[in-house]
Amino acid sequence: MILGCASLSNVARQAAAVATLSMFVVPMCADFGWSRAGFSGAVSLGSLLGALAAPLTGALFDRHGSRWLLAASALAVAACSLALAGTWSLVSFYVAFGISRMMFSAPFDVGTTAAVAKWFVRRRARAMALLAMAAAFGLVVLPPLAQFVISAHGWRAGWVALATVALAIGVLPQWFFLVRQPEDVGLAPDGMPGAREDFGAGAPEAAYTPREALATPALWLLVAYTLLVFPVQAGLSLHQAPHLLERGLSPGTAAAVVSTFSVMAAVASLGFGALRLPPRLSLCAGALLMSLGAVLMHAVHGAALAFAAAAAFGTGIGALLTMLPVIWANYFGRAHFGAIRGITLPAQVGGQALGPLLAGALRDATGDYGAGMVLFAVLSALAAVTVAFARPPSPR
Repeated sequence: MILGCASLSNVARQAAAVATLSMFVVPMCADFGWSRAGFSGAVSLGSLLGALAAPLTGALFDRHGSRWLLAASALAVAACSLALAGTWSLVSFYVAFGISRMMFSAPFDVGTTAAVAKWFVRRRARAMALLAMAAAFGLVVLPPLAQFVISAHGWRAGWVALATVALAIGVLPQWFFLVRQPEDVGLAPDGMPGAREDFGAGAPEAAYTPREALATPALWLLVAYTLLVFPVQAGLSLHQAPHLLERGLSPGTAAAVVSTFSVMAAVASLGFGALRLPPRLSLCAGALLMSLGAVLMHAVHGAALAFAAAAAFGTGIGALLTMLPVIWANYFGRAHFGAIRGITLPAQVGGQALGPLLAGALRDATGDYGAGMVLFAVLSALAAVTVAFARPPSPR
């Protein structure tokens, strides 16, 4: 029940994803004459707002759980999507999408992953894989849905469709069925007493306080990893569709490539969740695949290479979305998961803020996305090297 509610929230959340927003780049910029950097700034603003909200969000989750946090976030995303359908200026676009993206970056992220981390220990990687697969499913469905509605009725109707989805699946199940942690209703993680962490045979469950976690090298290596890899995740996700259109692909093919990236992310989520690799090695492999995807995207001049790039990039994203919440919970425990994620989440959303802006600015300066793809390939490779050294701290 908990995993199902969190998964529905992860689908509703994708109404504010950069991959979904990428469907609106060309029609909205054409209508209003906005630059790509100017358009991308709304993503950056929302991510920065999310970074500011993250510490408070994490503490609120540890105290009250995900129930009201996820329901209120879905309501906010639906309201903002309706506001975007009526936007007539860059300012109103920034306000509406900035708030929507803030919900995506902090409350949704902490609320979904923390709910699963609290309820699962031995089966955590598998549960996180299914949660990540739900997010990927949302990206399989929502960008093509938005593109279909945009093609048929215009971009304003596309925002209305996204608002409808967020409202339909993101509020009532979460409000009625989410519980903060199993101990609140007399249960144990995984439904079994004495559950232990899955990252070390016979190892006790970690139990770090935020202060203790901040004193470990592992935490700072994971923060550095997120700072390097999330500009790539957000920047390439937002600009992949306009990049493909500029390289001569049709709108329908570009939307199919975005869906392929999402399908591969879903498949990879299950694969990495089933593997018994240490989470840091899975994250290292994911970053290397994202680097390969950026290299292939740089070389795109036809559909075949575009689909290959999407497959590599999507597989890397699947590893990232599945194993990053797992490694935080495995390394530092369930007790203060929300607070620790709230403290460290600004690095993630800060990276997500920077990536789209960098790619848009480089495209405006050079007339092509090629330089941005090279930058993303380098950042992902550096992230892979960084996380390889992030060994688990001694359990407390």
